[in-house]
Amino acid sequence: MMEIIDRPIGIFDSGVGGLSVWQEIDRLLPDESIVYYADNANCPYGEKTQKEVIRHSARVTQFLVDRGCKAVVVACNTATSLAIDYLRETFEIPFVGIVPAVKPASINSKTGVIAILATAGTLKSRKFNEARQEFSGNTEIILVEGGELVDIVENGLQGTKLSEEILHKHIDPLMERHIDHLVLGCTHFPFLIEDIKKITGDRVILDNPAPAIAKRTKFILENEGLIASPTNKKQYQFFSSGDIGMLKNMLENVIGLKSFFY
Repeated sequence: MMEIIDRPIGIFDSGVGGLSVWQEIDRLLPDESIVYYADNANCPYGEKTQKEVIRHSARVTQFLVDRGCKAVVVACNTATSLAIDYLRETFEIPFVGIVPAVKPASINSKTGVIAILATAGTLKSRKFNEARQEFSGNTEIILVEGGELVDIVENGLQGTKLSEEILHKHIDPLMERHIDHLVLGCTHFPFLIEDIKKITGDRVILDNPAPAIAKRTKFILENEGLIASPTNKKQYQFFSSGDIGMLKNMLENVIGLKSFFY
């Protein structure tokens, strides 16, 4: 029987966006096996009610637990905001969530004006608004709902005219208000960084929470005594509730991963 420390980490998102978190975890924890689940049949979560998000998140978590996962990373801002408390109460494994990087953006802003680009579900959530209110005293925080950008990434349309048009619509008004930090409040959005930089240049720092989530995952695994052994026979597994082709395309053509199971 496989030792618990060599069981995989589970990661899930409403779609392929959580692969931005997967990349950072894989880089920081090179001995860990990982099971990734894209719930793209129900993507985006940002447009769903809390009850719906909890139901989908619990179903996916049960799938990951049944696959033997020793911990689960909720690589979705909306699912973290709306469902992680329920998941922690229901399942007896460690969870790592993700929230927009409001704190570092606010602390490091020179102009005192930052923007949060996220889905409607995240922007309306209690967890996010508690964080926003904590740091809004000395910083102007502009909220931008960018749910349509999730579809851009899900359909592999980065670098296209459509992506450019939608990003200009969202970002041009922010540049006029002299933001110096743009918080990427959805795990899909790091896959649009190159497109965004064509608009912002070096004038705006893009705050990607994925590296911090990887560090948090490592900390929790170390604290729980769950770091994989160097002799672990590492495997990547990927699953999708919808079209596996979207996930396969991202893995092969964007991330450059050629060997995996799904």
